[in-house]
Amino acid sequence: MSTKYGGYMGKVLKINVSTREVTEYPWSDEERRLFIGGKSMAAKILGDNLTSQTKPFSAENLLVITTGPLTGTGAPSSSRFNVSTLSPQTKIITSSNCGGNFGYYLKKAGLDGLVIEGRSETPLWLHIRNGEVVFNDAADMWGLKTGPAQKALDERLAAENGKPVKNGKLVIGPAGENQVLYSAIISNERVAGRGGTGAVMGWKNIKAITASGNQQVRVAEPEKMKALNKKWFKYLRSHPLTGDQLPRLGTAGLVSTMQMNGQLSTKNYNYGRYDDFELVNGETLAEKYNIVNKGCLTCPIKCARTVEVDGKPVKGPELETLGLLGGGILNNDLEAILKWNYELDELGMDTISTASTLAYAMEAREKGLWDNGLAFGETEDISKIWEDIAYRRGIGDELANGSRWLAEKYGGKEFAINAKGLELAAYEPRRAVGLGLGYAVSNRGGCHLNGGYMILLEGLSMNVDPQTPHGKPDMTVMFQDLMEMVSAAGQCLFTTYAFFPPPLISKPHAWYTRAFCKAVPVIGPVLRLLNKFPGMLCFNIPVVFNQSKALKYATGMPMNFGKFFKAGKRSYTLERHINTRFGIRRKDDSLPARLTDVPQIEGDEKTRVPLERMKTVYYHARGWTQDAVPTPRTLKKLGLAGLASYKETCEAFRRGEFQDKPAGRSAGAGKEGA
Repeated sequence: MSTKYGGYMGKVLKINVSTREVTEYPWSDEERRLFIGGKSMAAKILGDNLTSQTKPFSAENLLVITTGPLTGTGAPSSSRFNVSTLSPQTKIITSSNCGGNFGYYLKKAGLDGLVIEGRSETPLWLHIRNGEVVFNDAADMWGLKTGPAQKALDERLAAENGKPVKNGKLVIGPAGENQVLYSAIISNERVAGRGGTGAVMGWKNIKAITASGNQQVRVAEPEKMKALNKKWFKYLRSHPLTGDQLPRLGTAGLVSTMQMNGQLSTKNYNYGRYDDFELVNGETLAEKYNIVNKGCLTCPIKCARTVEVDGKPVKGPELETLGLLGGGILNNDLEAILKWNYELDELGMDTISTASTLAYAMEAREKGLWDNGLAFGETEDISKIWEDIAYRRGIGDELANGSRWLAEKYGGKEFAINAKGLELAAYEPRRAVGLGLGYAVSNRGGCHLNGGYMILLEGLSMNVDPQTPHGKPDMTVMFQDLMEMVSAAGQCLFTTYAFFPPPLISKPHAWYTRAFCKAVPVIGPVLRLLNKFPGMLCFNIPVVFNQSKALKYATGMPMNFGKFFKAGKRSYTLERHINTRFGIRRKDDSLPARLTDVPQIEGDEKTRVPLERMKTVYYHARGWTQDAVPTPRTLKKLGLAGLASYKETCEAFRRGEFQDKPAGRSAGAGKEGA
């Protein structure tokens, strides 16, 4: 199906791996206008096809791989692609955003996305070239770790074509083959890590997907796009976060800041500071182990580190891995973390969920709930534990199911640190309560990015009071919606770090920076008005936020900041609308009792997350009921009345199935947002 818009290839393929049938998935220009691409596009496809009875490990579940319209246009950090599915880990929809080059090569193959259903009877490798799909036997690759598997793919493509073939690759490792619930999909050295996308790919018996071709992305206004990109690259390179901190230290550079603020999860989130943090922080990584900085295609930030493991240059650990496999389990051996990070990538496992599940198991043994032989600070046999998880051997068979599953069996739910079954990132939310709200209400579970990443304001880059709940729900909504659409467009979320003008970052003690930080908690009502009426923002924001103008130049769609913001709001609400189909309600927007009931600092009640209080305001700002269900009015306002499930929702409200009224001032919203 062709398109009048630039930035798109105009074709999405539906592949049934059971029958080997390939058809074009219908995707109209109206859907492109409403849902843009990436995770938003994937949500619409999942919503149209999944029912409340669909199981994650079933032929009916879809693996949806999508690009955004900025992918392949030369925009900064725009090589991202998205993988969405019904998660075996959380039992709701998940999306996992990834860098590398697969999205770029999928477009070179002439496609905007893939919709994969069914289950192959034998191991399979899909190769896509210029819109054609070849089904290859992958029995000889089944069992390979992700590095050898990718090398084998290049060798086979070269042998078949008589020369090396430039291509993008997706592979799973042994963890995906054995349906570890938090197994990942690997693309080069980048990871689509969250929610068990690798487990779904493994259940479908797909070992690998490769893409190649010679198609070109057409841009609606090429000269304007080229000029904008030039200015945008220059701005990102000059910004103190995207031009200095991230290139110099990567995300690992945040460890020291988190330590200073009491936000570094330590001993399974018992504490917010780790005494040996200097042995595992970004400065030590840069000084002793970093070989060179690397970045994805078209990325000026280059946040990735390259280190040496067993004499081989490999990708270094990100903040989450350093934090959770460092202080999280009381390990101060940075060389061990470098090794574990590489091993987990090779096995195809999400380092966040793996580390947090391990920490839960250590504490469960410490408290006498589960005699598993694991203990904080004892790390000699950890590499064997990774193998046991990936191959589901011994205690690894249970660890492979994640912390929520383990807590349901052994107890200790208060220290199984997850939200909706997805383990939290390394940021301790009791000293950043806005982030705590984001973790809880995030559509995919305990995700700092899908949660709005409020910690950027609460100590990482700005000094907004991290303990106050005031203004945080409204700001969380805004950040979630904007980041939603940045992902949908095909761009890295790190570009949003530059949203705040450089002086606010580089001059934290200036009067205007202090004034801004003090203003955030009291502007909730203003933000709520903008959240409810994004059309008021009928302009583009120059210099600091180029995403909306880039979409206009790339696609030719009428676009401004308000339309961009509303599209993100549409996407976020759509994901929640789908998740209500699987039973998600207010009670599920929760955090473990350790984070909500136990102050991090004994006797200081402010150092816990006042979650219920913030949720009331958050639902009001979203136009959802107090039971976290989007109302028919909200769906219609966002252009979602055309959904097949819209009439069912209206009828359910008429029958009184959702008895909670939409939140209003009577629910305390005005007071909370002040």
